[in-house]
Parts: sequence; structure tokens; C-alpha cells
Amino acid sequence: MTMMSEFRQFAMKGNVVDLAVGVIIGGAFGKIVDSLVQDIIMPPIGRLFGGLDFANYYIPLNGQAMNLTLVEAKKAGAVLAYGNFLTILLNFIILAFIIFQMIRVMNKLRRAEEAPAVAAAPTPEDVLLLREIRDSLKK
Repeated sequence: MTMMSEFRQFAMKGNVVDLAVGVIIGGAFGKIVDSLVQDIIMPPIGRLFGGLDFANYYIPLNGQAMNLTLVEAKKAGAVLAYGNFLTILLNFIILAFIIFQMIRVMNKLRRAEEAPAVAAAPTPEDVLLLREIRDSLKK
């Protein structure tokens, strides 16, 4: 078997193709959640904390002024960018929750499909005959 045919056989397996589709959709879905967090959720939260961009919240570690943006403060030295971290953390929590809900729904659907497959097997004929013999002996 040549290396190309072996690679083609590997690449065309169902699991590999499913994984590739999952990675592509996951990347696009991650961008959607990132936009949701940065463009929809964080602006109202930032307004609650003084009307500033929440991603620009930081603690200067190099004596920078607090009125600088995060980019300018990073140019002047080290900063502890906790606002950016909290934005990314919220992004992760939302993404993890949505994936958890999707898996929950898929598991429920899978269980619903498997339930009818576990039907009671018909009683074998020899058992039926033995029961008839037993009942006739009792009479």
C-alpha cells in the first residue's frame, strides 16, 4: 500500500472528517461568542464600572499613569490586564455552557433513540411448551 493511498484511507475515515468539521465550526462559533461577549455583554458591564472600556482595566506595574489605554500602558511597561482576562474568562464560560447544553441535548436524543431498541425479547418456543406442560400437570 503506497503512502498516498494509506493517507487517503486515513483521511476519509468518518471520525477524521467529523473532527475536521467540528474544528471548523468550533472556530467560527468561538468568533461568534467572542463578538457576543465583547460587543454585547461587556459594554453594559463596563458602563456599570464607570463607563470605561472594560478591556482597558489594568493595574500598572511600572508606574504608568492610570489614564492611559491598555495598549499605551503596555508600551510603557508591564501591566496586570485584569479587564482583558475577565473578558476572556467570561467568553470561555459562555462557550463552555453552550457546548455543555448542546451535549446534553445530544445525549437525550441518543437515549431516546436507544430506548425502543431494548424491547423485551419474545419468549422462546421451548419455554412456552414447558409452561403448557406444567399447567397441564397442575390440572
